Amino acid sequence: MLPDRCSISESGTRCASPPEFVVSVEASDGEYMVGVTCDRHMQAVSARIHTLQKDSIIPKGRVKFTRLKAVGTDCIRGDADDLVQIKPKN
Repeated sequence: MLPDRCSISESGTRCASPPEFVVSVEASDGEYMVGVTCDRHMQAVSARIHTLQKDSIIPKGRVKFTRLKAVGTDCIRGDADDLVQIKPKN
């Protein structure tokens, strides 16, 4: 599951915007998800990640923004507890 809001906090208040991008770092040994962000905070997130990379807190590599896609379904999943049995009269 992903957070329901952007990962950025400004002046102690977390951004109320929904996430639009998954933020990850492509390093030589793999890809690491580091957060989610809205469109408005992409530059701030990128700058922060570069700072953390310089301090060797996050692996060095390319910062990658992957747009989230909304998915909806009308599928109903049922299990044995949801079944109702109706017995016909004889």
